[in-house]
Amino acid sequence: MTWKRYVPWVLLCEGVGALSGWLSREGFRAYGTGAVPKPPLSPPGWVFPVVWAVLFALMGTGAAQVSRTAKGPQRDRAMLFFLLQLAANFCWPLLFFRLRWSGAALIWLAVLWGLILVMTLAFRRVCRTAAALQIPYLLWTAFALYLNWGVWRMSR
Repeated sequence: MTWKRYVPWVLLCEGVGALSGWLSREGFRAYGTGAVPKPPLSPPGWVFPVVWAVLFALMGTGAAQVSRTAKGPQRDRAMLFFLLQLAANFCWPLLFFRLRWSGAALIWLAVLWGLILVMTLAFRRVCRTAAALQIPYLLWTAFALYLNWGVWRMSR
C-alpha cells in the first residue's frame, strides 16, 4: 500500500517535533500562562501544538513524495535540505522556550525560514506537490518570526 511509504516520514517529523516540545515544555507553559510578554496577534497556547502537528505531517508527506522519486543529485539535495531544516526546527524551541534566549532564537528562526525556503525550492525541482505542501510551514514560520521578534522586543 502507498500510505505505508508515508508513515515513516510523517512519524519522523512528528517525533522530532514531539521530542523538542517535550524538552521545552516548562518554557512553553511559562509562555502560555502569560509569564512571558507576547505581542499582539499571539494565538492561544492550544493553537501551537495543533498547528505544528499538521505542519509536521505535511513536512513528512512532502519528504516521502520526494524520497519516492528517481535517485539523482536534485533529489539528494532536496533531502539534504529537508534534514537540515528538520534539525534546525528541533533546536528552535530549545533556544526560545527552554533556554529563553529570544534574541538567539530569533536569529535561529530566520535561518530556519531560509532553510525551509531553500528546501521548498529544492522540493519543487523534484515534486511540485511536495513543494506546495511546505507553503503553510513557510507561512507559519514567518508568523513565528513575528511572534519571536515581539517577545524579544518586549523582553528587553
